Amino acid sequence: MTTDTAAWPEGRVNSLGFAKPPHETRVVAAMSGGVDSSVVAAMLKAEGYDVIGITLQLYDHGAAIEKKGACCAGQDIHDARNVSDAIGIPHYVLDYESRFREQVMEDFADTYLSGSTPIPCIRCNQTVKFADLLATAKELGADCLATGHYIRRTDGPEGPELHRAHDASRDQSYFLFATTREQLDFLRFPLGSLPKTEVRELAEKFGLQVAAKPDSQDICFVPDGSYAKVVEKLRPGSGRGGEIVHLDGRILGSHDGVIHYTIGQRRGLGVATGDPLFVIKIDAPNRRVIVGPREALMTRGLLLEELNWLGQGSLEEAATNGARVLIRVRSTRPPVPGWLGYEDGAPAVFFDAPEEGVARGQAAVLYDPDGGTRILGGGFIARPLPADARVAAA
Repeated sequence: MTTDTAAWPEGRVNSLGFAKPPHETRVVAAMSGGVDSSVVAAMLKAEGYDVIGITLQLYDHGAAIEKKGACCAGQDIHDARNVSDAIGIPHYVLDYESRFREQVMEDFADTYLSGSTPIPCIRCNQTVKFADLLATAKELGADCLATGHYIRRTDGPEGPELHRAHDASRDQSYFLFATTREQLDFLRFPLGSLPKTEVRELAEKFGLQVAAKPDSQDICFVPDGSYAKVVEKLRPGSGRGGEIVHLDGRILGSHDGVIHYTIGQRRGLGVATGDPLFVIKIDAPNRRVIVGPREALMTRGLLLEELNWLGQGSLEEAATNGARVLIRVRSTRPPVPGWLGYEDGAPAVFFDAPEEGVARGQAAVLYDPDGGTRILGGGFIARPLPADARVAAA
């Protein structure tokens, strides 16, 4: 590939979609220290782009450096710096610790205390990475911000579109539904069309020392998988106990804090009635955990908040017309068919067949039913619409 400006044909676009040679295209590569973001930086550098690597320090080195599978701390910053040196690009570490705590960790704790189930990875993409870091990239004169997410950005008739990754096992679209149109104009996702095996092979080809590094696991700031410990640390005294109550009104026992429970939970309830019991609802203000039979987990639809719409026209038009969509309520579940409409005067989504175990605070991501790859947007679940009238009355 030539990078001679004089030889660059008028109207030709480079691999990132800009009508100029790569060496005149400045790219900020978000580098977490993992194999994916390292390969992105190496690929773009090899193509001749003007690449700047940026790593975010999101929490204390000392507290995080011993945690395997974390990102954006300790060893990972060291790895990102080494990769940048190896491929010959400038690298900067930005201290976003206070922003991360305020916008992600504090929100995580407060959401749990309200009886909802948070998704901090979405908050992190929505605020720290695709707002704060994106703004920094623009300040550096970058044409775009490139990340190692497994998702595809394509140019459609009405502008850029967001699509699921080709490798379904790596697809991260559930965590990126809140990406706005304006952000999508500036973002690039070079790995969206590649399987993870090929990314590892590219890391070997480029001689990156992180080629065999394990992928990040779970939530980066939860050191042992105990969400409750993190909430209690951020909000001392949050573990106040209360009652475990059956849907029929019977008090079955007590608990040590609603932060220890999630919708759909069956194990560890500490009560028994002879029939299997599940957490159906969390009444945080009254510190009650409401349990019942499995069928009480069924949900017919959802009211959403913090809606983001990437489809054609407006969300209101789509809801008024009862637009068909595919709805995904968990990152580990496949999308299911449904439609957009209204409930209590607000836009809502409805399932063709009731879904089980949908929790307030989680995300509902909407996909185009025609092919099922385009992300139409989504929102956070403000209120599930229970199929069981007993749950609504509880």
